Amino acid sequence: MLRAIVFDLDDTLVDQAGAARTAVVGWAAEHGISGVDVADRWAAVSDAHYRRYQSREIGFQEQRRARTREFLGVEVSDAEADALFAGYLTRYEAQWVAFDDAVPALSRVREAGLRTVVLTNGDDAHQRLKLDLTGLAAEVDLLVSTSTLPASKPDPRAYLLTCERAGIAPVEALMVGNSLAHDALGPIEAGLDAVLLDRHDAHLDAPVPRIGSLHDLSW
Repeated sequence: MLRAIVFDLDDTLVDQAGAARTAVVGWAAEHGISGVDVADRWAAVSDAHYRRYQSREIGFQEQRRARTREFLGVEVSDAEADALFAGYLTRYEAQWVAFDDAVPALSRVREAGLRTVVLTNGDDAHQRLKLDLTGLAAEVDLLVSTSTLPASKPDPRAYLLTCERAGIAPVEALMVGNSLAHDALGPIEAGLDAVLLDRHDAHLDAPVPRIGSLHDLSW
């Protein structure tokens, strides 16, 4: 029997990519960097170093410093890198917004008597702030950030320990998210059901159930 829906956070409930694109353009311009590819370059740099953080190779603050140094092309101290990144972070946090279908979906889940759980590959304090600033915190029963776990998605331990914290068995959970590897294939391997949120039809041949909007979520 289904007891909980486990949602990813970034680019599932919150438009993280959109916030990053908007924030980096102004920040980069402050440092003399422009061009149509600015957002794509920042995304590539960010993804590479964030993967290092997710694999526990570096810490959360260090991945921010590494992104700053590589993108801006500067050799600076940790304190200087932190100060530079703060210029981006202020813009980024100001752009956080929940997708229009996020609150309605979370509300429907709770109205059905199910728990709303969020499992996110991120720093716990950072992701809790994101829930607060986007107005989603009141709709979420449990947030599990992988910074509080021994492994990140798609390691099976991330899903199993999340279920344990929620007080449910894996077979009683349905995972919903935008990453094929992290939010569909990974949880299925761990014994959960999963639905891929494919807002831009990027995974038409995905070997899992797929929806284009959280309005289409059913269970």
